[in-house]
Amino acid sequence: MTIDTESNRMFLRHILATIAYRIRKPLTNIPDSYPGYRVGEQSMTPLELFSHLADLFEWALSMARGENKWEFNKPQSWEVEVERFYSALKNLDDYLASSEIVHCSLERLFQGPIADSMTHVGQLAMLRRLAGSPIRGENYFVADIEVGSVGKDQKKAVREF
Repeated sequence: MTIDTESNRMFLRHILATIAYRIRKPLTNIPDSYPGYRVGEQSMTPLELFSHLADLFEWALSMARGENKWEFNKPQSWEVEVERFYSALKNLDDYLASSEIVHCSLERLFQGPIADSMTHVGQLAMLRRLAGSPIRGENYFVADIEVGSVGKDQKKAVREF
C-alpha cells in the first residue's frame, strides 16, 4: 500500500507531464492520412489509440476517486479524441494536485493505466515512421518538462537529433 505523500503525487504528476511532452511529437504536422493509418487488419489506428488513451486516463481518474469505472468509447473525430485525451490527462493531474484522497494505490495507478499509456505513446511515434512521416529523435533526459504542464502547448525540444 502506498503512503499518499505530496512527493509521491508530484512524481506521478511528473510522469503525466512527461507523457504530455512526449506525445506532442507524433501530433505535430501530421499527414492527413495518419489518423486512419493501419499497419495490419488487427492493428489500432492512431485515432483508435488516442481514443483508448483518453479512456485510460478517464479510468485512472475514476480509480483515484474510488469508483473504478471503465468505459470504452467509440472513437469520434481526430480533433475530438485529441481534445478528450488532453482533458482526461488534465483532470487526473488536477485531482493529484488537489488535497482529495486518492482511493487506490499510486503504484497500481501507475502500473495499470499510466504505464499502458506510455506504451501507446511509443506506438504513435512508431506509426508516424511507418506512415512515411517520421519524427525526430530527442534526448528526453535534458527536456524541459514541468509538473502540471499537461496540455498541448509544450516547450520546444532542447536537443533533437
